[in-house]
Amino acid sequence: MTHALHALAAPASAADPGQVGGLTGFVLQVVDALGAPGAGALSFLEVVFPPIPSEVVLPLAGYLVQVGRIDLVAVLVLCTLGAWLGALVLYGFGAAVGIRRAAALADRMPLVEADDVHRSADWFRRHEGAAVFTGRFVPGVRSFISVPAGAARMNLVKFSLLTLLGSGIWNAVLIGIGMALGTQYRLVEEYGHYVDYAVYAVLAALLALAVTRRVRRVRAERRAG
Repeated sequence: MTHALHALAAPASAADPGQVGGLTGFVLQVVDALGAPGAGALSFLEVVFPPIPSEVVLPLAGYLVQVGRIDLVAVLVLCTLGAWLGALVLYGFGAAVGIRRAAALADRMPLVEADDVHRSADWFRRHEGAAVFTGRFVPGVRSFISVPAGAARMNLVKFSLLTLLGSGIWNAVLIGIGMALGTQYRLVEEYGHYVDYAVYAVLAALLALAVTRRVRRVRAERRAG
């Protein structure tokens, strides 16, 4: 009888990912459909392209762990591997083009400027291994720190170990937060759209900041010219 009650209570009571809209619903549907590999793929994309922040992906993956849709060990391992593979792509990019060209290319991208790459490079030069490890806990730096590491030809084994360790800790914390949320599954269905609003607000703020910085730099260059 106890087992039957648990079987009825768990997946049946969990919010259906298809009923949740917006960015939250998209992440839930991807991870629910593809399982742990889907979460790992999103973690890879978050590092290389940052279309969806890990602060959204991983707690929602943890939520699906708690309600019994995906396996905890699998999602933790694959998300960490995804982050590591993304870091390796940027490491290789840094090794191939160097800091100057990487900064020049970043300057042509939206929401990114050359100064962002240069600051990451300066931080790497000061702290090296510690920068690679702690950088995994900082949005934005999580991606950029791999570029100067590659440009400096940091030992690949050391880089990989520090990346796996830092990413694994970060992923475990966010997945754990999502598992705690999973015990309050109705909140995801009722208030998931507020997560979307928060993410969209941050993206809008970043876009406004990038535009402001670009306008100020163009004006400064014109005055200097």
